[in-house]
Formats: sequence, structure tokens, C-alpha cells
Amino acid sequence: MKYPLEKTEQEWKEQLGEERYRILRQKGTEYPHTGAYNLHYEKGTYCCGACGEPLFESNSKFDAHCGWPSFDESIPGKVEYISDVTHGMKRTEILCANCGSHLGHVFDDGPTKTGQRYCVNSLSVDFKE
Repeated sequence: MKYPLEKTEQEWKEQLGEERYRILRQKGTEYPHTGAYNLHYEKGTYCCGACGEPLFESNSKFDAHCGWPSFDESIPGKVEYISDVTHGMKRTEILCANCGSHLGHVFDDGPTKTGQRYCVNSLSVDFKE
């Protein structure tokens, strides 16, 4: 797919470093309860860890007790949704709509009025106040 921001995989690898590259560009995941933003509740915006595009506002963040940062909605138009049937599961992968980097998955089991739980890797995002 084409995205507004395109780089070669070598450029991404040099920019992101090994761990962020593994998650953002190779669709990896971090271990639960290890990410810097899992229990982070300051006011601000969570942006793509690869390109800096704003993705989630802090007022949409909640503690889903799953071990990863969770949000009940994204900023409109900033996240792309892709069917993911890997690992014997049927899920919806979420990507940054600006650069195509992997963020995590969204599930229809959220406890808020949206019914959504965006389960995001901490290494997929940066926080800005």
C-alpha cells in the first residue's frame, strides 16, 4: 500500500533502532506490563513512534488490565484497519494511516460507550503534552 510518508525498510531500521523496528515495521509486540505507557495517564497526545503523526488523545485512554496501553477511540482518519488472521485468531490490526507502521490491534470488547479497545504497543507511540 502507498502511504503519505514512504521510506525504505533500511531507512526505517536506521531511524527506529532494533526493538522499535521489530514492532512498528515487522508487526511485533512487546511483553505485557512492560511498556512505558501502559499505566501512563498524563494529558496529551499519543503519536506514531515512527513518523510522529497524532493518533490518540489521552482522554480516550483507559486501563483495560491487559498489559498494554488501551484507548477507546483514535483521532478520526489517523488509523488504518486491516484484517489479521495470523496466529489462529481473527483480529483487526491497526496501522498508522500516515506511514503504515504497526500499532497493535483493536477489539470490540471495550468497556466504554464506543465498545472499542485499541490495544497498542508502547514502543509504537510517543507521548506529547
